Amino acid sequence: MKTIPEIRAAVEAAGLAFRGVFHPDTEDLPTGLSAQTIVMLGFLGSGHWESFAVSPEYRDGRAHPLDRWSYRVVSGLARDLGAAPLFPFTAPFMPFIRWAQKAEPVYPSAMGMLIHPDYGLWHSWRGALAFKEKLDLPPRDDRPRACDSCVEKPCLSACPVSAFDGTGAFNVSACGAHLRRLAGASCMSGCLSRRACPIGAEYRYGPDQAAFHMRSFRGG
Repeated sequence: MKTIPEIRAAVEAAGLAFRGVFHPDTEDLPTGLSAQTIVMLGFLGSGHWESFAVSPEYRDGRAHPLDRWSYRVVSGLARDLGAAPLFPFTAPFMPFIRWAQKAEPVYPSAMGMLIHPDYGLWHSWRGALAFKEKLDLPPRDDRPRACDSCVEKPCLSACPVSAFDGTGAFNVSACGAHLRRLAGASCMSGCLSRRACPIGAEYRYGPDQAAFHMRSFRGG
């Protein structure tokens, strides 16, 4: 049986970030999924982008390169570590948002997306590993929500089309329409609201990574 340090080392060697671990309750597991330990996997800042950027999926010109890369890498880790691979982008859809909050000190931000106390809004989840064994967990990190100490909340005023209202709602249509206009060119180098958040500013995505995600969101 693998230990958490061994799993973490394998995850990092595969080009992903170890995004925390937890023991799921019954309500955390959809019908048909049996697991006593779930390990979350993803990206933190720009540190893991290069692993994907040099991959064949990134370069082959086919649709959904990051999802296909994630599927290949996470499936390989699951095979090697004796776990079941799980993904946020394939049906049946798993409760990744709830799982993330059980694994790390991440909370809904003023913009709605989950914010990390170190990495701010510059992180993502690409998959998870479900283990049948109940592995020993490291001490939990219980730091408070970063937004609670931010008085000005510049993220809410930075969006040129006011797509965020502070309640967690996101006006997808207004944002998408803006990105498809010439006026949205500055947003294509990275969401202006996301960039306005002072938490984790040193971990902002580089130009290639930011542009990739904005093109994926815009659709082209």
